[in-house]
Amino acid sequence: MTTKIPEWYRRRGYLHFDLPIAYKNAYKLVTNPALVLTHAFFPLINYSVISKKINRDKNTKKIDYATKERPIAYSSHVDSHIYAYYASLLSELYEQRLRSSGLDKNVLAFRGLGKSNIDFAFEAFQQIKAMGECSAVALDFSKFFDTLDHALLKKSWADLLGESKLPPDHFNVFRSLTKFSKVDKFKLYQEFSISTNNPKNGRFRVCSARDFRERVRKKNLIITNPHPYGIPQGSPISALLSNIYMFNFDLEMKKYMNIHGGKYYRYCDDMLFIVPTPLRDKVAGYARQEVDKLKVSINPNKTELRTFYFKDGVLNSDRMLQYLGFMFDGEDTYIRSASLARYSEKMKKGIRLAKKTMKKYNSIRASKGLPKRNLYKRKLYSRYTHLGGRNFITYGLRAAKTMQSKTIKRQLKPLWRRFNDELEK
Repeated sequence: MTTKIPEWYRRRGYLHFDLPIAYKNAYKLVTNPALVLTHAFFPLINYSVISKKINRDKNTKKIDYATKERPIAYSSHVDSHIYAYYASLLSELYEQRLRSSGLDKNVLAFRGLGKSNIDFAFEAFQQIKAMGECSAVALDFSKFFDTLDHALLKKSWADLLGESKLPPDHFNVFRSLTKFSKVDKFKLYQEFSISTNNPKNGRFRVCSARDFRERVRKKNLIITNPHPYGIPQGSPISALLSNIYMFNFDLEMKKYMNIHGGKYYRYCDDMLFIVPTPLRDKVAGYARQEVDKLKVSINPNKTELRTFYFKDGVLNSDRMLQYLGFMFDGEDTYIRSASLARYSEKMKKGIRLAKKTMKKYNSIRASKGLPKRNLYKRKLYSRYTHLGGRNFITYGLRAAKTMQSKTIKRQLKPLWRRFNDELEK
């Protein structure tokens, strides 16, 4: 056993049904197929994050608000090590297959390429500029992870291993991800009187093995996936499995683009085809036909067909192309207006909450005869301005630099004033 800790081993700080284990013990488990074969996986703990989706009506310029539910699920400590280890085994084989098939520049997400969506969007826009008069077809899957067919996934997994069927240890991992079970986090915490704000509070696990049997299992808190499709999105192996699932489709799209002089990119469930304009509608139909073979579906509301053309020597588009969070009109790149609106909404809410907290604590201090304190601004500057480390503004500035975009800089410029205006209210 090597003394260097590999990437698949990572300690996780959250509470679960089991305790964290040391690398030595994890290594003994994950590298022994016989132990993995007989391993009993715990249910995932799941909850949903409700996010506000902001859209601007193109005609009235009115901003509409809608809520979007994003499910979050996370596996136990030991289970996560198994998933991560098997992901490392499969990733090596998958990368070899991508290189040998010439797909290494077409599949973009979940591959540790050292690039971000900023780089991938910029490269796609540069490709459009290089082609000149062309069309872009952007397609998006509906509920991608939730609809992956189990039989097709199992076949793709076995094919990658060069086997006719999955080895027993791999099959146990596969079964845990397809016949997965989950427990609602808030119901679970309520059962054991665990605070959602301070869940640990002296705890090292959610409950004992006995309580798991007597209170979690017997009270029917566990829900098992009854469908022959769908995998949890939060496990360390799920993202890689989605790429493996798509391999034959990616290969077919790559061949089709090579024949017709186009380019194909896929970032998770976002597909982009850059093609000669006469092929625009045909490639969209062909992609949908091939997608049907995967037993997943395209989201018609997110399908974009855009045509680029020269006018007075400048590349234009009939409508701006939206890709990986950016907009492109043939000449300039922009951050989506919805993203800017969402930032402003979060920034205002954050500042108002900080002011409310300040008033609350100043009231307490006044009752004790202590002087008032001013608004604690350092955290606000860090979270909502260019003075912070990782936030929306620094992300936008990084995009502007990578894409050499003056338009993005112009979009970001008013945000500093809005931030200070909100502080002064």
